[in-house]
Amino acid sequence: MAKRSPHQERVIKDYYKNQDAIMLQRLGGLVSDLYLAEGKARERIWKRVAGALQKLQVPASRIEHLIRCDNPALLANLVKTLTEQR
Repeated sequence: MAKRSPHQERVIKDYYKNQDAIMLQRLGGLVSDLYLAEGKARERIWKRVAGALQKLQVPASRIEHLIRCDNPALLANLVKTLTEQR
């Protein structure tokens, strides 16, 4: 395995340092996608949402509730709340 340059190390370190902000930004985009998606595409987006919420350590029961309700507005409110907390 090749050694990483100092620049690469810094990029990796910054990614993990800002992972919460990155996940929140990604969730914001997914909310928009959910409003426009239908059928199978919508199911795939909800799976991506669940993965992002798990990385943000949102309780599993809350994630399941959001997916069951299939309401992008509820997700948007959660993203807003999480953004304000950070």
